[in-house]
Amino acid sequence: MPPKVDLSALQPLPPSTLAPPVAPRFTEALLFWLKLGFISFGGPAGQIAVMHQELVERRRWISERRFLHALNYCMVLPGPEATQLAIYMGWLLHRTRGGIAAGVLFVLPSLFILIGLSAVYMAYGNQPLMLGVFAGVKPAVVAVVAFAVWRIGSRALKNGALWLIAAAAFIAIFALGLPFPAIVLSAGVVGWIGGRIIPGKFQIGGGHAAAHAAYGPALIDDATPTPAHARFRPWRLAALLAIFLALWAVAFALLPAGTLRDMGLFFTKAAYVTFGGAYAVLPYVYQAGVEHFHWLTGPQMIDGLGLGEATPGPLIMVVAFVGFVGAWTHQVFGPQSLLLAGAAGAVVATFFTFLSCFLFILAGGPLVEATRDDLRFTAPLTGVTAAVVGVVLNLAVFFAWHVFWPQGAGTAPFAGGFQWFDALLALAAWLALWRGRAGIMTVVLACAAIGLVHTLMV
Repeated sequence: MPPKVDLSALQPLPPSTLAPPVAPRFTEALLFWLKLGFISFGGPAGQIAVMHQELVERRRWISERRFLHALNYCMVLPGPEATQLAIYMGWLLHRTRGGIAAGVLFVLPSLFILIGLSAVYMAYGNQPLMLGVFAGVKPAVVAVVAFAVWRIGSRALKNGALWLIAAAAFIAIFALGLPFPAIVLSAGVVGWIGGRIIPGKFQIGGGHAAAHAAYGPALIDDATPTPAHARFRPWRLAALLAIFLALWAVAFALLPAGTLRDMGLFFTKAAYVTFGGAYAVLPYVYQAGVEHFHWLTGPQMIDGLGLGEATPGPLIMVVAFVGFVGAWTHQVFGPQSLLLAGAAGAVVATFFTFLSCFLFILAGGPLVEATRDDLRFTAPLTGVTAAVVGVVLNLAVFFAWHVFWPQGAGTAPFAGGFQWFDALLALAAWLALWRGRAGIMTVVLACAAIGLVHTLMV
């Protein structure tokens, strides 16, 4: 008779009996960050969820409280919080080189994919196959941005004062045409004043409250002392600021005068006003790229957002598409080097957009670690977050107008008739996101397929 097998040995050990994990080698971390760059679909929420699952639950490289503490700091900053969180985690684990590697590998796959897709778009965008695909992508983009308005607004607008700020921001950008940075600064000032007059209206609750699940001891646990490299030193902060300023100056000086230099300067400014994530900065990019510099058209901007939604990496990587199309359209290297020009534009837009992310984390991380468990959101940020809702609503209205009335113009906004198929497809996509909880990439790809079939049939 065979001996009995103790099945209890096959069950997962309770968290209390698990040993702390072994510190990962730098090469192991490199492979992880590269893998993350290829699987980070679903926008910031999906990317943060993947990092939490891998870093906190599965690998236990960092505890949940430390992870959420870093995330709260990244959400206060301008710029893409998921990218900054990846830099923060890499920096905690492997010092400055770890932070740089994590940030670069998180973005690099998306950059190469978007350069390839942008080249196909510019070379073959007028072919029936591509026209059909983007005919379905455009309504999906309207639904995605409208869903973002609902998602951000449901979290941010908790009282009448914040609703009022959101409405004022919408009027300011939609009716008055005020620039996005002015709206952000004004909202911050209103939040600062409101925090003193009616502080209860401008308190931010923890958008990412600490979970109660225990996954076992982590390599960097709740009680783990701050690593030596993460302790604040004034001389280190001064050195980092000097290095980043020199790096920016050298890179900017190497750009030829004209379109590429305009891109370097603009995307540097955009990097510091992107409170609220990619959806908030898109109106600012539109104002500059479409109306001021004429790098691309409004419909092309919608197509670029669709490509950004369907590829891995931060959604703000749509700036790479803007840079590619702008440099290609303006033929910065002549009519015979359009692909090279587009690639250069994409790289310039990406470099100057993401450079500040590394500065914020490598310079500000030690300050955050020194004040762990004391980090709070500020009243000015509450005002900015409320204004972001109004700004993104304006973006949704703009995209819907271009898609549902493609013949419309400033003098005749509803010319050419209403596109019922596009409106119904956008509504179906929105319901899939809201009620069906479908993934953004799934919705975009499904709409692209529907658009292709409809175009071929019609």
